[in-house]
Amino acid sequence: MKTLLTNMHVLTMDAAYTTFNPGFISITNDKITAVGPMDNLPTDDYERVIDGKGALAIPGMINTHTHIGMVPFRSLGDDTPDRLTRFLFPLEQSCMTESLAYHSGKYAIAEMQLAGITTFFDMYYFEDELAKATDEMGSRAILAETILEEAPDAKKPYGGLAYAAEFIPNWLYHPLITPAVAPHAPYTNSAESLKQAFNLAEKYAVPFSLHVSEMTFEMEHYQNEYSQTPIQYLNDLGILNERTLAAHCIFATEADIALMKEKNVAVAHCIGANTKSAKGIAPVQAMLDAGLRVGLGTDGPSSGNTLDLFSQMKMVAYFHKTALKNRAAFPTRDIVRLATIGGAEALGMADQIGSLEPGKQADITLIETDSVNMFPIFDPYAVLVYSAQAHNVRDVFIAGEPVVTDKKIVRADLYDLRSRLDSEMKHFRQEVEKRTEAK
Repeated sequence: MKTLLTNMHVLTMDAAYTTFNPGFISITNDKITAVGPMDNLPTDDYERVIDGKGALAIPGMINTHTHIGMVPFRSLGDDTPDRLTRFLFPLEQSCMTESLAYHSGKYAIAEMQLAGITTFFDMYYFEDELAKATDEMGSRAILAETILEEAPDAKKPYGGLAYAAEFIPNWLYHPLITPAVAPHAPYTNSAESLKQAFNLAEKYAVPFSLHVSEMTFEMEHYQNEYSQTPIQYLNDLGILNERTLAAHCIFATEADIALMKEKNVAVAHCIGANTKSAKGIAPVQAMLDAGLRVGLGTDGPSSGNTLDLFSQMKMVAYFHKTALKNRAAFPTRDIVRLATIGGAEALGMADQIGSLEPGKQADITLIETDSVNMFPIFDPYAVLVYSAQAHNVRDVFIAGEPVVTDKKIVRADLYDLRSRLDSEMKHFRQEVEKRTEAK
């Protein structure tokens, strides 16, 4: 299949930040074959020609940290200080099922596709079901089974390391899905389980991720118990290397950043979830200055409540400029980079995705410029960060295939996805009512 996208303002996000206005993108099957100005439009025959009508064309956006099985938790106990232990962990134990995770996953993927996200890194339970959902929706993803230790008699909503050991080889050779493993955090996993999970990732040469340096009690515990930061503790366990993606890192110190650079650890920055929970603002400028690979993440739909990166880009600008007391900090071009090629670098996939260049996967997002909030455009990067919203996404391609056309998902009916998820949530809602009444 040969596809030609025309009449667009193309932001390639390559190393030189090359742009073409008006420009075109030529696609053959799943690969980009040419990008350039309309004056150099190819004369080949194309089965599919799409007029961009002045849209902004950017690489498909990349969500480096989320939990797509958690849509049922969105808006539940948002202002509750002990939300994690009062609602999230107990309800996962009592209510999360393969079917609920699957239907939540499909709904979450639809939300991300409609927001121009073509690749995501997920860590949750029943990842085999979430992989099926991802495959059916045609998204690109790294999917990691979460390893979380509980009391021996606890009802676990997952298979732990044994589950991960079966899940990974089952999906190793899928064209769009990369399996992975993700212990929850150093404060919820023993040293032994952290090392076992890392060894599993090493065995299959797949990504490894975990939450780290995100809780004040976490920082206090490792300082009091080991005279270390959590990142230093993980390094002593031997589980920091180029395949490690550290989520959050809100309290990373200068020494931590130097250590992560030495070990080539990547960071998933979740500004929305971090500030909503009043935890703080990660030192991302220092990370970037040190040369760390950093991408943006929404966190789960229960933590940040949204699965779009437009909101995250705005928050990066607002919070970091304020924290640094510097209006010039984090120029919009750099923020768009975090959402595209920066995310690809963080996931170790920059040779495949993240920029619009010949030879790369045809993961492309078109953002219409006809809506009232999209005029005028003096600086397209500023428009993407400060003006654009998820509803401005018009068309999305993953591996050359359309997954969103004229603002509608292609592979499913959104109303049907919502209806099915709502039906699956019956027991979940009953348990929420019981827990709410009990308090």
